[in-house]
Amino acid sequence: MRPIRRVWITRAQPGAARTAVRLTALGFTPVVAPLLAIRPLPEALPRFLGAAPDLTTVAALAFTSPNGVAAFAALTPDLRDRPVFAVGDATAEAARDAGFADARSAAGDIHALAALIAATPIDGLILAPGAREPAGDLPALLPGRTIQRLPVYAAEETGAVPPPDFDAVLLHSPRAARALAAALPSQAARNRLAVCISDAAVAPLAAHSFAEIRVADAPDETSLLTVLGKSAGPV
Repeated sequence: MRPIRRVWITRAQPGAARTAVRLTALGFTPVVAPLLAIRPLPEALPRFLGAAPDLTTVAALAFTSPNGVAAFAALTPDLRDRPVFAVGDATAEAARDAGFADARSAAGDIHALAALIAATPIDGLILAPGAREPAGDLPALLPGRTIQRLPVYAAEETGAVPPPDFDAVLLHSPRAARALAAALPSQAARNRLAVCISDAAVAPLAAHSFAEIRVADAPDETSLLTVLGKSAGPV
């Protein structure tokens, strides 16, 4: 496997820019070529309000990504006084930055989020703004709670051409891994490292001959960068 210097960032903006800053601080050369782009769905809230007379029925909110927070916050200034359940610390921080005062982090994956909600007394509807095609099914994990999904953004493939020179690639989601599997010829993975945020992000890479595939210990970027390891030095 080649020495790890150039690291391809596949996640959507604006997260890709934040990741690039962190990689630079760790001594890597970031290669920003997102395979996904976030498209807000401004029609989401009017559709919801068409079925519910107002937002007063919402007792709490559940977010599985900062993208969901940003997209929902752009739709309405309401509900800032409701408790927020966030899948991880970055999502909870995004919620606080958007004006949600009570944001609680599950510090894990969607199963940890479900456990946090299950352990918290909430009487009423929990609204879960998120992706049009979510990676997990939160309502199914909480059959005893009233949870309504609200698609507020779509993660769409950019059609970007893989960069010609990279030593490792970061995959922040199973969706990004599927996009990479479609865009990168299988033999182009040879002698390169793939770093995945979860086992679900590993599965789409089965046909690719990466020299090594590493999986983060927890589904967050800090763990992802930890398993990436140290830079081999300046390019």
